Amino acid sequence: MVAIDIHTHMLSEAWVSLLANESGHYHLGYVPSGDRAVFKADTAFMTLTDGMFDYDARIAAMDEAGVDLSIVSLTCPNVFWGSADVSNKAAQLMNDDMRAAQDKHPDRLRFFASIPWQHPALAIRELDRACELGAVGVMVLANIDGVSLTDPVFADVWAAIDERELPVLLHPSSPIGVENLDMTRFHLVWSVGFTFDTTLALARMIMDGFFDRYRNLKVIGGHAGGYLPFLIGRLDAGFRSFESCRERIDALPSSYLKQVYVDSIVYAPEALRLTVETMGHENVLFGTDYPHKNGDMAEIRELVSQLPDEQRAAVMGGNAQRLFAL
Repeated sequence: MVAIDIHTHMLSEAWVSLLANESGHYHLGYVPSGDRAVFKADTAFMTLTDGMFDYDARIAAMDEAGVDLSIVSLTCPNVFWGSADVSNKAAQLMNDDMRAAQDKHPDRLRFFASIPWQHPALAIRELDRACELGAVGVMVLANIDGVSLTDPVFADVWAAIDERELPVLLHPSSPIGVENLDMTRFHLVWSVGFTFDTTLALARMIMDGFFDRYRNLKVIGGHAGGYLPFLIGRLDAGFRSFESCRERIDALPSSYLKQVYVDSIVYAPEALRLTVETMGHENVLFGTDYPHKNGDMAEIRELVSQLPDEQRAAVMGGNAQRLFAL
């Protein structure tokens, strides 16, 4: 049974250096464990691990966990910071780095393009270049430096992605207003904030008629789409009850789930069963979050292996083969 990890990350020291020196509102610091971390203000939201910089270690970890192929991506805050030149340079650095790794391990690696979304003309140009390099999808965060993904400023970028029919990995970032929500302690940005960020982005897309405008779009919500599998019934109830929920769409929110994919990063079998039941096993993909400190390939593989045979085969790799034409 093929295993394809569609939610897994890699960095480069050049990207880290650029982020630390040119971003303006992100900086590097240390968490209590002694590890380096990316901070926004006083909040550490991304801890750096050795595995993020070592492709040979990644391949060894994949072999040990029984993962055949990884589609790597740049984690948050991606390249959504700095000037136009800096953001574009960061995207080019990572796309070139991931292409080089794919060339070294052609049977084991593919990659999602990073593009400077906040500078749309540059983003489309880098999208074209990254696709020429071999990118099989596009990475986006649940908000672009505080701006909603459905904002008209990004319309041309989405249209270019839609035309190419590229899968998009929608990954959380630090949600807006965490300082006002008492979310800076206990790593709540990771546990609660990230999943909220993803949920809000996907719900807004559905309610805004996004999937009516972009018919070819295939969005993959990280971490099972946040709370979306649990929340979709409430969105349907709102559609039936409130006129404002029918402002942009004329069908139940749940009817749009066929265009929404999610990954398997849920940590609990009952959560995975709910996700598969709600989203359909054809729309759930194997993801691990390796090499984050919470990203254990073997743990998530074991979780998926508990699904019934047909579901397990689809989630583990069959759906990814179809979606990414692998």
